[in-house]
Amino acid sequence: MLVASALLTGVLTACASPVEQAQEAVEGATDAVTSAVSGSRLDTVISRGTLICGVEGSIPGFSFVGSDGSYSGLDVDVCKAVAAAVLGDADAVEYRNLDSTERFTALRGGEVDMLSRNTTWTLSRDATGGNAMEFAPTTFFDAQGMMVRADSGITSLEDFAGRSICVETGTTTELNLTSRMNELGVTYTDVKFQEGTEAVEAYLSERCEGFTSDKSQLFAR
Repeated sequence: MLVASALLTGVLTACASPVEQAQEAVEGATDAVTSAVSGSRLDTVISRGTLICGVEGSIPGFSFVGSDGSYSGLDVDVCKAVAAAVLGDADAVEYRNLDSTERFTALRGGEVDMLSRNTTWTLSRDATGGNAMEFAPTTFFDAQGMMVRADSGITSLEDFAGRSICVETGTTTELNLTSRMNELGVTYTDVKFQEGTEAVEAYLSERCEGFTSDKSQLFAR
């Protein structure tokens, strides 16, 4: 699974884990942003003096809002790197929290200049034409996982027969879950949420017996 960032015409920065690749990925994302954005968008950002960056906003280590309102994490650092390269000021960033159903609409509609959040790089999303988006270099490699309670007795996907799984809608996570369960012939109930935090809260309150997401998100929660 590749997670990415995006800019209108849109550069999407994808997921990469090795620390030694971090600097290269950030530099690559900056170059991609500069080259992929149309002149009018780049001119708008420079004229405005602020980069509007779409992030998830609730995943520790990637993009998280502290008690003082400040943002931190890898995705936030990518936004800062682009702002530093384009505007000469790493702090010239306005962050917009976007859930999985809002992110592409916000990017295509010009509400944000770029996305730097967990977004899997897929062929359909990378296709040219109507998408008006382009993925920047991968910033984090990830994989999908499943979280269950230690005393649940669940040790395989087949054990979810007749049970429920919390999942964030509008994501490749949801599509992968549906596809795999169909392959296995497992009948289950998917409890869908627009935001990852809602899915986590539902799982913790035992509204579902499993929670599936990127492994990095499962660890972060």
